[in-house]
Amino acid sequence: MKFSIITATFNSAHFIESCILSVLKQNIDQLEIIIVDGLSSDSTLEKLIPIVENRQNITICSEKDFGIYDALNKGIEMATGDIIGFVHSDDLLNHKNVLSEIKNMFISTNADGIYGDLEYIDQIDTNKIIRYWKSCSFHKKLLKKGWTPPHPTLFLKKSVYKKHGYFNLNYKISSDYDFMLRIFKDTELSFEYLPKVITRMRVGGVSNKNLKNIFLKTFEDYKAIRKNKIGSLGTLVRKNLSKIKQFFQRKN
Repeated sequence: MKFSIITATFNSAHFIESCILSVLKQNIDQLEIIIVDGLSSDSTLEKLIPIVENRQNITICSEKDFGIYDALNKGIEMATGDIIGFVHSDDLLNHKNVLSEIKNMFISTNADGIYGDLEYIDQIDTNKIIRYWKSCSFHKKLLKKGWTPPHPTLFLKKSVYKKHGYFNLNYKISSDYDFMLRIFKDTELSFEYLPKVITRMRVGGVSNKNLKNIFLKTFEDYKAIRKNKIGSLGTLVRKNLSKIKQFFQRKN
């Protein structure tokens, strides 16, 4: 079972090294890393040179794109693995056995997707946890309550992308939410929850960096809810309210 890990970058020099190193230290044999760069103007690519040299399992594509979802789509298209996951340029895999644990769960359950928990951490002090997103076992009725797993923790068989397509570029911020609604409402697919922290995400992402983006995400989330016939305005409200407890939730 081969894993393809996709990282989209654009002027990501501050954290790209720790991101890629967290993937390279994984205790797994069959692994490829695909870095899709949007023509960074900082030192992102220069910082990657000493990491990627003499490594046959890392591919870098640097060209103009139409944003992060376009970059991720390019990565999916390039992926040769059986399992596809994303580690964004500000993020870290939690420990060296993350991918091996996910692999074992894919083998034991034959699921189409595996997901887990997410920690939001301080940009500089990565030991400081700001929010903790604890997920739960999947049931389709949860979608109408505004539930989805944390997208950075979601690993899928490539066959899921072949069936449902890639990220919809009509969304600027909520394409991952739209995509998850599409796949999780598919009753022919099965998903399993790994009750462990898979990904550690630095705070300060695109979706909540300013009021304009918060309003845009709210609008796009509602658009995705209606398009996928999942619920109503109440679904959106419950989705947003569910984030509050993440500031108080802690690992068991």
